[in-house]
Amino acid sequence: MKKKIAGILLASVFSAAAVAQPSVKGFQIVERKEKKQFDVLFDGKLMTAYCYYDSIRKPFLFPLNTIDGITVTRGYPLQPLTGERTDHPHHVGMWLNYESVNGLDFWNNSTAIAVEKRDQYGTIRHEKVLEMKGSGNNASLSAIADWIRPDEKVLLKEKTNYAFKVKDNIFFIDRTTTLTATDLPVVFKDVKDGMLGIRVARELEMLSKEPLKLLDNKGNVTTVAISNDEVVTGMYRSSEGLKGDSVWGTTGKWATLTGKMHGEIISIGIIDHPKNIGYPTYWHARGYGLFAANPLGRKIFSNGKEELNFSLHPGESVTFRYRVLIHSGSELTDEVMNKIMADFEKVK
Repeated sequence: MKKKIAGILLASVFSAAAVAQPSVKGFQIVERKEKKQFDVLFDGKLMTAYCYYDSIRKPFLFPLNTIDGITVTRGYPLQPLTGERTDHPHHVGMWLNYESVNGLDFWNNSTAIAVEKRDQYGTIRHEKVLEMKGSGNNASLSAIADWIRPDEKVLLKEKTNYAFKVKDNIFFIDRTTTLTATDLPVVFKDVKDGMLGIRVARELEMLSKEPLKLLDNKGNVTTVAISNDEVVTGMYRSSEGLKGDSVWGTTGKWATLTGKMHGEIISIGIIDHPKNIGYPTYWHARGYGLFAANPLGRKIFSNGKEELNFSLHPGESVTFRYRVLIHSGSELTDEVMNKIMADFEKVK
């Protein structure tokens, strides 16, 4: 087991250091056109990258690293590591999409989908980066993308701004995404899988006593095996004081996931914004490593007591705002989360 952990450590340190730029202080963003990504560097070290690979069917951030270089996201399917799960190949880094938009599944789309079924899925295609800048402890990147139907028509126009910051040994990522309907009414059906998602490293999963059988809206079943080895250390906590599996299917203004990687305490936090539809969000926080906020899926989480089928008329827009925190060295306490939440609520 020690050899296994050492292998994971070496692989994650390598992935964070491989693109390091020497003697550069503060943030900078470097385009790597040949790889279809923009690297976000702090003091010359990779913090994350905005990626738009054709094979993943959506733009996403990958990997997510702590300030001291620990990778908190799962490597599979892009940089698979020994001992990782290989379920849900569409769970890559950090992303935003949804399971049912005019009946099209944007969440579960990947190269694993059979050719004869691809007419049931949507793709988010990166179009261009509008602006990027980085200096000192702050950086930003703005990009536009199209939510594409199988007939190649644009269903939604997306504009996303990422604001990056380093403060108090926390890597902050603010994601603000505006979706605009084009020529058709757009309905986000009330479903389970959405909206902002992060797939975390093996060590940050929670222990499980029995396998899970997960069903998507197309009737596909994925079995997730038992997780009971000594590497797994994760624990969820929500703003409502709930812990572990109890966080799934409940609402909260924020949630955290805390565990241990390479001898350090690691915490990931997601904060909802009061201007978001469905605030406070439901947490689609799974012990096998999916940490997601779903503001539009109400029915399954509330056992049928709520339902929200959100719609946009042609030309109408909706904006989703989230703050993500990546921290090493200690737990993100309730006091810290509430303070950061109060600051985030002031962001327009």
